[in-house]
Amino acid sequence: MAPAPKWNNEELESDNVSKKDLVSALQDLATYEFLKERKLHGKAANVIKATKKPELIKAYKALYEQDSAFRPEGQSFEEAAAQATAAAAATTAAPSESAAPAKEEAVVEEPKYKKVITKKGDGRLPKKGDMVYVFYTGTYLVDGQPKVFDTNMKGAKPSALRFKVGTGKVIKGWDEALLTMTKGEKARIIIESDWAYGKKGVEGKIPPNTDLTFEVHLSQID
Repeated sequence: MAPAPKWNNEELESDNVSKKDLVSALQDLATYEFLKERKLHGKAANVIKATKKPELIKAYKALYEQDSAFRPEGQSFEEAAAQATAAAAATTAAPSESAAPAKEEAVVEEPKYKKVITKKGDGRLPKKGDMVYVFYTGTYLVDGQPKVFDTNMKGAKPSALRFKVGTGKVIKGWDEALLTMTKGEKARIIIESDWAYGKKGVEGKIPPNTDLTFEVHLSQID
Protein backbone atom coordinates (compact mmCIF):
# COMPACT_ATOMS: atom_id res chain seq x y z
CA MET A 1 0.00 0.00 0.00
CA ALA A 2 1.35 3.44 -0.98
CA PRO A 3 2.19 5.89 1.84
CA ALA A 4 0.09 9.02 2.27
CA PRO A 5 1.22 11.98 0.11
CA LYS A 6 3.38 14.57 1.82
CA TRP A 7 1.50 17.48 0.20
CA ASN A 8 -2.18 17.97 -0.62
CA ASN A 9 -3.47 19.55 -3.85
CA GLU A 10 -3.54 23.06 -2.42
CA GLU A 11 0.05 22.78 -1.15
CA LEU A 12 1.27 21.38 -4.46
CA GLU A 13 -0.12 24.39 -6.34
CA SER A 14 1.32 26.88 -3.83
CA ASP A 15 4.77 28.50 -3.85
CA ASN A 16 5.60 26.59 -0.66
CA VAL A 17 6.34 23.47 -2.71
CA SER A 18 9.05 24.14 -5.30
CA LYS A 19 10.08 22.20 -8.41
CA LYS A 20 13.19 21.17 -6.49
CA ASP A 21 11.01 19.74 -3.68
CA LEU A 22 8.96 17.72 -6.17
CA VAL A 23 11.97 16.34 -8.07
CA SER A 24 13.67 15.40 -4.81
CA ALA A 25 10.56 13.60 -3.56
CA LEU A 26 10.01 11.73 -6.84
CA GLN A 27 13.64 10.60 -7.14
CA ASP A 28 13.66 9.55 -3.48
CA LEU A 29 10.55 7.38 -3.80
CA ALA A 30 9.76 6.28 -7.36
CA THR A 31 11.10 3.30 -9.29
CA TYR A 32 13.65 3.97 -12.03
CA GLU A 33 11.13 2.76 -14.65
CA PHE A 34 8.48 5.24 -13.39
CA LEU A 35 10.98 8.11 -13.58
CA LYS A 36 12.40 7.07 -16.96
CA GLU A 37 8.92 6.88 -18.51
CA ARG A 38 8.34 10.49 -17.48
CA LYS A 39 11.89 11.67 -18.31
CA LEU A 40 12.60 12.43 -14.65
CA HIS A 41 15.51 9.99 -14.21
CA GLY A 42 18.45 12.27 -14.98
CA LYS A 43 20.53 14.53 -12.78
CA ALA A 44 18.20 16.45 -10.47
CA ALA A 45 19.42 19.89 -11.57
CA ASN A 46 18.78 19.03 -15.24
CA VAL A 47 15.30 17.64 -14.49
CA ILE A 48 14.37 20.77 -12.53
CA LYS A 49 15.51 22.97 -15.40
CA ALA A 50 13.80 20.95 -18.15
CA THR A 51 10.46 20.11 -16.52
CA LYS A 52 7.54 22.44 -15.79
CA LYS A 53 5.91 22.34 -12.38
CA PRO A 54 2.49 21.13 -13.64
CA GLU A 55 4.23 18.09 -15.15
CA LEU A 56 5.97 17.39 -11.85
CA ILE A 57 2.70 17.73 -9.93
CA LYS A 58 1.03 15.31 -12.35
CA ALA A 59 3.86 12.79 -11.86
CA TYR A 60 3.70 13.22 -8.08
CA LYS A 61 -0.03 12.48 -8.04
CA ALA A 62 0.43 9.51 -10.39
CA LEU A 63 3.07 8.07 -8.06
CA TYR A 64 0.60 7.85 -5.18
CA GLU A 65 -1.97 6.15 -7.40
CA GLN A 66 0.32 3.15 -8.07
CA ASP A 67 1.68 1.00 -5.27
CA SER A 68 4.05 -0.62 -7.76
CA ALA A 69 5.64 2.74 -8.58
CA PHE A 70 7.40 2.95 -5.21
CA ARG A 71 10.98 1.65 -4.81
CA PRO A 72 11.75 -0.92 -2.13
CA GLU A 73 12.52 0.73 1.20
CA GLY A 74 16.22 1.52 1.58
CA GLN A 75 17.06 1.29 -2.14
CA SER A 76 18.80 4.44 -3.41
CA PHE A 77 18.11 6.11 -6.78
CA GLU A 78 21.60 5.08 -8.02
CA GLU A 79 21.05 1.47 -6.98
CA ALA A 80 17.66 1.40 -8.71
CA ALA A 81 19.17 2.83 -11.91
CA ALA A 82 22.04 0.32 -11.87
CA GLN A 83 19.65 -2.58 -11.24
CA ALA A 84 17.34 -1.54 -14.09
CA THR A 85 20.26 -1.18 -16.51
CA ALA A 86 21.76 -4.53 -15.54
CA ALA A 87 18.37 -6.23 -15.95
CA ALA A 88 17.88 -4.67 -19.39
CA ALA A 89 21.36 -5.75 -20.51
CA ALA A 90 20.78 -9.34 -19.38
CA THR A 91 17.34 -9.75 -20.95
CA THR A 92 16.76 -10.54 -24.61
CA ALA A 93 13.77 -8.99 -26.32
CA ALA A 94 10.72 -11.23 -26.52
CA PRO A 95 9.46 -11.96 -30.07
CA SER A 96 6.16 -10.47 -31.13
CA GLU A 97 3.12 -12.73 -31.57
CA SER A 98 3.28 -12.27 -35.34
CA ALA A 99 6.92 -13.27 -35.57
CA ALA A 100 7.82 -16.74 -36.76
CA PRO A 101 8.60 -19.08 -33.87
CA ALA A 102 12.30 -19.46 -33.18
CA LYS A 103 13.83 -22.85 -33.78
CA GLU A 104 15.80 -22.63 -30.55
CA GLU A 105 15.35 -20.63 -27.39
CA ALA A 106 17.86 -17.82 -26.91
CA VAL A 107 20.41 -18.51 -24.21
CA VAL A 108 20.94 -15.62 -21.81
CA GLU A 109 24.51 -15.57 -20.53
CA GLU A 110 24.82 -15.09 -16.79
CA PRO A 111 26.90 -12.05 -15.78
CA LYS A 112 30.45 -13.06 -14.91
CA TYR A 113 31.38 -10.11 -12.76
CA LYS A 114 30.51 -8.64 -9.39
CA LYS A 115 30.43 -4.94 -8.59
CA VAL A 116 30.74 -3.28 -5.19
CA ILE A 117 30.02 0.47 -5.15
CA THR A 118 32.53 2.36 -3.02
CA LYS A 119 31.31 5.86 -3.93
CA LYS A 120 27.96 6.74 -5.47
CA GLY A 121 27.74 8.78 -8.67
CA ASP A 122 25.28 11.43 -9.81
CA GLY A 123 22.68 9.04 -11.26
CA ARG A 124 23.54 9.48 -14.95
CA LEU A 125 24.18 6.17 -16.71
CA PRO A 126 26.14 5.77 -19.97
CA LYS A 127 24.55 4.28 -23.08
CA LYS A 128 26.22 1.96 -25.56
CA GLY A 129 28.51 4.03 -27.76
CA ASP A 130 28.97 6.87 -25.24
CA MET A 131 32.54 8.03 -24.66
CA VAL A 132 33.57 7.26 -21.07
CA TYR A 133 36.61 8.43 -19.12
CA VAL A 134 37.93 5.90 -16.62
CA PHE A 135 40.64 5.79 -13.96
CA TYR A 136 41.54 2.28 -12.82
CA THR A 137 43.92 -0.07 -11.07
CA GLY A 138 43.86 -3.77 -12.00
CA THR A 139 45.06 -6.60 -9.75
CA TYR A 140 44.99 -10.38 -9.45
CA LEU A 141 45.91 -12.67 -6.57
CA VAL A 142 49.34 -14.25 -6.21
CA ASP A 143 49.65 -16.52 -3.17
CA GLY A 144 46.60 -14.79 -1.72
CA GLN A 145 48.03 -11.28 -2.17
CA PRO A 146 46.90 -8.73 -4.79
CA LYS A 147 49.41 -7.95 -7.53
CA VAL A 148 48.97 -4.80 -9.64
CA PHE A 149 49.27 -5.60 -13.34
CA ASP A 150 48.03 -2.31 -14.78
CA THR A 151 46.96 1.18 -13.65
CA ASN A 152 46.60 4.68 -15.07
CA MET A 153 46.75 6.29 -11.63
CA LYS A 154 50.49 7.00 -11.69
CA GLY A 155 52.02 10.45 -11.73
CA ALA A 156 50.93 13.83 -10.40
CA LYS A 157 48.26 14.22 -13.09
CA PRO A 158 46.94 10.81 -14.16
CA SER A 159 45.25 10.64 -17.57
CA ALA A 160 41.89 8.88 -17.90
CA LEU A 161 41.40 5.98 -20.30
CA ARG A 162 38.72 7.02 -22.81
CA PHE A 163 36.75 4.70 -25.09
CA LYS A 164 33.24 4.06 -26.44
CA VAL A 165 31.58 1.80 -23.90
CA GLY A 166 29.63 -1.30 -24.92
CA THR A 167 31.35 -1.57 -28.32
CA GLY A 168 33.97 -4.24 -27.61
CA LYS A 169 36.90 -1.86 -27.20
CA VAL A 170 37.72 -3.39 -23.80
CA ILE A 171 37.22 -6.77 -22.09
CA LYS A 172 33.59 -7.85 -21.78
CA GLY A 173 33.58 -7.55 -17.98
CA TRP A 174 34.44 -3.85 -18.30
CA ASP A 175 31.91 -3.19 -21.08
CA GLU A 176 29.07 -4.78 -19.08
CA ALA A 177 29.98 -3.39 -15.65
CA LEU A 178 30.55 0.19 -16.82
CA LEU A 179 27.06 0.31 -18.34
CA THR A 180 25.73 -0.08 -14.77
CA MET A 181 27.91 2.70 -13.31
CA THR A 182 26.85 6.32 -13.02
CA LYS A 183 29.00 9.38 -13.67
CA GLY A 184 31.36 9.98 -10.75
CA GLU A 185 30.82 6.48 -9.33
CA LYS A 186 33.70 4.49 -7.90
CA ALA A 187 33.46 0.73 -7.67
CA ARG A 188 35.37 -2.50 -7.16
CA ILE A 189 34.71 -4.87 -10.06
CA ILE A 190 35.66 -8.55 -9.79
CA ILE A 191 35.66 -10.15 -13.26
CA GLU A 192 35.75 -13.88 -13.91
CA SER A 193 38.39 -15.10 -16.35
CA ASP A 194 35.84 -15.85 -19.12
CA TRP A 195 34.91 -12.14 -19.26
CA ALA A 196 38.54 -11.00 -18.88
CA TYR A 197 41.45 -12.58 -20.81
CA GLY A 198 40.32 -16.21 -20.58
CA LYS A 199 42.50 -19.19 -21.40
CA LYS A 200 45.16 -17.14 -23.20
CA GLY A 201 45.79 -14.50 -20.54
CA VAL A 202 48.27 -11.76 -21.48
CA GLU A 203 51.81 -12.97 -22.10
CA GLY A 204 54.22 -11.75 -19.44
CA LYS A 205 51.47 -9.88 -17.64
CA ILE A 206 48.37 -11.97 -16.76
CA PRO A 207 48.40 -15.78 -16.42
CA PRO A 208 45.76 -17.86 -18.24
CA ASN A 209 42.40 -18.46 -16.53
CA THR A 210 42.87 -15.59 -14.05
CA ASP A 211 40.08 -13.67 -12.33
CA LEU A 212 40.78 -9.93 -12.17
CA THR A 213 39.84 -7.16 -9.74
CA PHE A 214 39.62 -3.51 -10.79
CA GLU A 215 39.21 -0.38 -8.71
CA VAL A 216 37.37 1.84 -11.19
CA HIS A 217 36.33 5.52 -11.21
CA LEU A 218 33.95 6.57 -14.01
CA SER A 219 34.88 10.24 -14.08
CA GLN A 220 33.07 11.52 -17.17
CA ILE A 221 30.54 10.55 -19.86
CA ASP A 222 30.29 12.27 -23.28
